[in-house]
Amino acid sequence: MAGWNADTAAGSPGPGSVTLVEGSSFCISAANGDMHAGSPHGVFVEDTRILSCWQLLINEAPLEPLGTKTKEPYRAQFYGRVPRSDGHADSPLIVERVREVGAGMLERITVRNYSAAAAECVVTLRVEADFADLFEVKEARVQRRWEQTREAAGDSLTIRAAWQNVRKGVVVAAEGADTAPDGLIYRFAIPPHGQWSTSISVVPVTDGAGGSTGLFVRPHEGEISPRDRRRQEWVSKIPVLQMGNASIERTLRRSYDDLGALRIEDPDHPDRVVVAAGAPWFMALFGRDSLWASLMALPVDPSLAFGTIQTLADRQGRVVDEMSEEEPGKILHEVRFDVSSRLALGGKSAYFGSVDATPLFVALFGEVSRWGFAPATVSNLLPHVDRALDWIRNYGDRDGDGFVEYERLNDRGLINQGWKDSWDGINFADGRVAEPPIALCEVQAYVYSAYMARSWIARDAGDIELAAEYRDLGAQLKRQFNERFWLPDRGYYAIALDGQKRPVDACASNMGQCLLFGIVDADKAASVAERLMSPEMFSGWGVRTLASNMGAYNPASYHNGSVWPHDNAIIAAGLLRYGFVEQAQRISTALFEAAEYSDGRLPELFCGFSRQQFDEPIPYPTACSPQAWAATTPIQLVKGLMGYYADVARGGLWMDPVFPESYGDLHITNAPMANGRITIDITHSNAKVQGLPEGMLFHHGIRPWAADLAQQAESIKKPS
Repeated sequence: MAGWNADTAAGSPGPGSVTLVEGSSFCISAANGDMHAGSPHGVFVEDTRILSCWQLLINEAPLEPLGTKTKEPYRAQFYGRVPRSDGHADSPLIVERVREVGAGMLERITVRNYSAAAAECVVTLRVEADFADLFEVKEARVQRRWEQTREAAGDSLTIRAAWQNVRKGVVVAAEGADTAPDGLIYRFAIPPHGQWSTSISVVPVTDGAGGSTGLFVRPHEGEISPRDRRRQEWVSKIPVLQMGNASIERTLRRSYDDLGALRIEDPDHPDRVVVAAGAPWFMALFGRDSLWASLMALPVDPSLAFGTIQTLADRQGRVVDEMSEEEPGKILHEVRFDVSSRLALGGKSAYFGSVDATPLFVALFGEVSRWGFAPATVSNLLPHVDRALDWIRNYGDRDGDGFVEYERLNDRGLINQGWKDSWDGINFADGRVAEPPIALCEVQAYVYSAYMARSWIARDAGDIELAAEYRDLGAQLKRQFNERFWLPDRGYYAIALDGQKRPVDACASNMGQCLLFGIVDADKAASVAERLMSPEMFSGWGVRTLASNMGAYNPASYHNGSVWPHDNAIIAAGLLRYGFVEQAQRISTALFEAAEYSDGRLPELFCGFSRQQFDEPIPYPTACSPQAWAATTPIQLVKGLMGYYADVARGGLWMDPVFPESYGDLHITNAPMANGRITIDITHSNAKVQGLPEGMLFHHGIRPWAADLAQQAESIKKPS
């Protein structure tokens, strides 16, 4: 999930760092709440860092951190103490900072004096704003030097900046403060056992327009903030869940909260809500990431998937542009709000260097079409689906061999354009890096799913000829895939075919994703499952991205031995499809246990060290958290173990629960289904559903999603 002009990881924000997120805004700080310009810290709004330094000093000393509490994804409480100047260990001055992030930032600072004597205090808040692009900060290469002015007016400080024809600014409003060249100063005395408080708001200004500090005025007593109101509206729309296993329930609730905070609005269509890829560096619409996250979140909020599809359809490729890698019908890789033209490919805000977003777009559309959206709305998107399918056949399959492959079109694009998009993410068993054009195994599975989805949509519309055409394309692709990618002497699928059509023979997790879409031949599935659960692949916390006996294996790498929760959720669902229940349960339980070590929140990835080496998961230093894939992983795991499958068009809801005994019973209310809400109860793997819309039936113990779609489609016959 790297940025488009460098597949490099960000620098570490330091131990104990705290990330807050709300929509397209986020904040990264040290454990004591301070932000330092030399680190990847700051407050970011629409991909611009509006605060680069925010350091609190009391009597010239920085705070010693005591603890941090993050109840909501956008709000944190930092607790610290003021070091004593006389050398004694215990300080009587305890500081609380309550920070809330949205379209800016609001911070309330409270200093408490636990001494029997009065305390004289000078509070200094150092404030800097470099207005750096997100990529400049992420890659530690902030080079632009804005022409800045700092204006003090009463108790407000305004920093304005200009670079070429771009003008930006930020207003810091601090009642009762004196302004200084480097920030704000308060001078006061706290009586014995007394306290002092103040509130400060930070609001961006664009092109000289005044910022709306009202957004961050402290609410009156009894009122709630806009962030809390947005969260309450989200909570009212999503399912209410109770689970016998309290730890798993906490993880699922955390997932709900993080998913709610990662929602962003399409600026052109505020009624459409999509899922940002993750904080801190990917608070934007991503094709692959947003599609996967919204697909996994379907049982929680189907409208996220529909909003994502609509937004991506509006931005679908129209022309051939080698710099942005745009092509007709192609679905974009990422969109950025406010990145300078010198950082964006071709001077554009959208980059299309993704080989898998386009088939995933069609596959997700097939899923969404079953969830009861208005038929007219769904049919309006069909031309975009067909344009995406045209891209698959005319541009994705560059050499006409039936497989979709990629090779970047310019030297600034991503070298690898699947989900493992680090430069060395696709390699042979001996560690050699594969040379493009590269046809990834899981991409062929996505394409297969896209063909089958279009076949079923055509069949439902009565177009039997088109249904048969895509059924045949799917069957042909499945046959070719199992002939060319299967390695009989290894007992697993190649991760890819390289530029010379040689199988890239590394044992990697990618083949596990192929299971979900049914492209794997039934007689090969058991061998795939055995490999995935082998000691070389399964760390005890999850399936590694690369087996430990491969040449490029590194447990602390981004894609060559690490464990990605979303990858494991997809693999678990694929194992269930082919009937490997015990293996799927092991993966699911391992991930839920891993979440216990990070307060119920799964990170983007963690290291691939075995559970025998370390009895807790080892964090990957620069993993995104919260991150959309990871946030929706617990939802997908439970959905898979529920055997949850809805098809409103066919009037059915299917469920076949296979929960491990340790999970306990599950009770869900307010679950969306068509235009209504249903209640689900699962006790000892027996399911009961109430409140289904009229005309829908509940089926227990049937898994239509586990059948081979190619065989099901045999009922489609071309007209004679």
